[in-house]
Amino acid sequence: MADGPKIGRTLDDSVPWHPPRPRPAGAPNVVVVVLDDVGFAQIGAFGADIKTPTMDRLAAEGLRYNRFHVTALCSPSRASLLTGRNPHAVGMGLLVDMPTGFPGYNARIPRSAASVARVLRDAGWSTMAVGKWHLTPRFDRTAAGPFDSWPLAQGFERFYGFLHGDANQWTPNLVRDNTPIQPPEAPVEGYHLTEDLTDEALRMVRDQNNAAPEKPFFLYFAPGTAHAPHQVPREWADEYAGAFDQGWEKWREEVFARQVAAGIVPEGTELSERPDWIPDWEECTEEERRLFARFHEVYAGFMTHFDHHLGRLMAGLEEMGVAENTMVILTSDNGASAEGGTVGSINEHRYGYRVPESIEDNLAGIDEIGGTRAYNHYPWGWAWAGNAPFKLWKRHTWLGGTRTPLIVRPAGGVSDPGAVREQMCHIVDIVPTILDVCGVSAPDEVDGVPQQEIAGRSLRASFDDAGASDTMTTQYFEMIGSRSVVHDGWKATTDHVPMGMLDEEALLPGSRSFDTDRWSLYRLEDDFAESRDLADDHPEVVKELDGLWWELAERNQVLPLQDDMQRRVMTMEPPLWPAPDPLVVHPGGSPVADEAVPSLGGGALLEADVDVPAGGGSGVLAAMGDWTNGWAFVVLDGCPAMLLNLTSTPYSVRTASPLPEGRHRVGFQFLPSGAGGGTA
Repeated sequence: MADGPKIGRTLDDSVPWHPPRPRPAGAPNVVVVVLDDVGFAQIGAFGADIKTPTMDRLAAEGLRYNRFHVTALCSPSRASLLTGRNPHAVGMGLLVDMPTGFPGYNARIPRSAASVARVLRDAGWSTMAVGKWHLTPRFDRTAAGPFDSWPLAQGFERFYGFLHGDANQWTPNLVRDNTPIQPPEAPVEGYHLTEDLTDEALRMVRDQNNAAPEKPFFLYFAPGTAHAPHQVPREWADEYAGAFDQGWEKWREEVFARQVAAGIVPEGTELSERPDWIPDWEECTEEERRLFARFHEVYAGFMTHFDHHLGRLMAGLEEMGVAENTMVILTSDNGASAEGGTVGSINEHRYGYRVPESIEDNLAGIDEIGGTRAYNHYPWGWAWAGNAPFKLWKRHTWLGGTRTPLIVRPAGGVSDPGAVREQMCHIVDIVPTILDVCGVSAPDEVDGVPQQEIAGRSLRASFDDAGASDTMTTQYFEMIGSRSVVHDGWKATTDHVPMGMLDEEALLPGSRSFDTDRWSLYRLEDDFAESRDLADDHPEVVKELDGLWWELAERNQVLPLQDDMQRRVMTMEPPLWPAPDPLVVHPGGSPVADEAVPSLGGGALLEADVDVPAGGGSGVLAAMGDWTNGWAFVVLDGCPAMLLNLTSTPYSVRTASPLPEGRHRVGFQFLPSGAGGGTA
């Protein structure tokens, strides 16, 4: 008889049947920690003097991989980490903020690439995501969805965090499951995002453990640390007062010495000289050095603050008795970020608006760095140092952008804890590693949809065998036109400079056209840091790798190449449900996402109905964003006013006389006049 119940006329002549459900009792739990914009040299276990005792303990109990590669940008790396496929092959060649009409860049993970969360959920694991998502296309991030790219539709049963690429640590745009919510507290009450995310992660695991202690779980924990804004309670930054006064060049040399001593970097590795487009610390003024050092003190405090709360999470797992049976994987989505430019930024939103940074503005706001009134990012000298010993940084496919720390602490430990593993590997290897450890096979079909082949290979063999084979022998890289390819121990990298960042466009040497790109060539087995260019000695290898790159690009939907962010905007997918004219917003609902509101830049009329009490009043009528990037339509001392702050330069328009008592409709109108200006 086929599976199923036997149905008779009464219970006496019927036989019940319960369909089998997976019950992986005793199987390992998995915690994946994804740091943000943290370079190869920015945690203690990889050479930094930044205090990260929890990460260092995980490394001491597990393994450190020093040849682990990512994609050089956040959304692509996260898509590869969760699906095991190359980023362009799952539509994630760039940021989800710019979904375009080309398959490799549509910012939509296809149903043919089910996430590891979905596979584990179907196999009986609880699945939870906490923190940064950044895998939902721009115009799908409103309360109306569609929700097919949100975490709950990608295999996670619980989600708490933010959908965007960064978040104000004091006033984030939060989502619980599929619902936008307000933060539980205000900054004046002591709220900080990292602490909140850790509390939620612990709550989710405890809830599951209380209900089904034998059921394994998969926790994807992705804080905003250390993406800009670098924001942290002041005492954490002040702990580093004076720690970086020696400057980025000397600090980089000190880190490099520790890396070599620890075996993270092989003996004989050449540390490149400071390029002339990185400011010479000794030639900076005293005030500039004070400013630049403070930027890094805040960054270091931000890192240590997160490490403390990661320690709370690990302590919670130990208290529940599940830590020993939990594999922990920790990495970063790309190398350190240079988006603060040469002098840093008191408000990183300037980067997006292409507003030049100013030493004077930064000095005027030095006491605000890391606090609630700043959206700061350190100068790129610290990014260069933070990626030691590699070249360049995030957004580039040089090793500074694509090689990040990887710590793996397997469930039950390893035979040589604290060891360094030198296998060439890639972020696509995380999924097959997790499935291998959990004893779960990658499905051929999910919901009837045939699945794309997983690109990575499991790292499990290297856990107890330092001589295990590399998982990566051939791998392409592309990011905003920067290209490289690894093949059989060689690495070829173009000198292309991506467009979109003012200081890079002005100062970085290299090609600005695909027609003039030059390939450099390195033998990675002998040259850990890409320091000896062999292209002129081996033109035949360069030619082979150039052809291989184009072959892999075709196979993985990398084309068409495009490096101009402004032109890319012209190919963006329009919103499925554009804001109507007029848009009427009713109070009492969830926070409204900025993607659901028309831009003010093209002209706007805002109107609100108000009841003015006897004696006048004050209050907020409508607001979007915060004091570092946003606007507020308000009544102050009875007078309607419009407040705007895009890049820490405030503007305001206010009526001369207050509203009289009673009901009124008040409005603000902006008429653009070109060159970014207009009349209010």
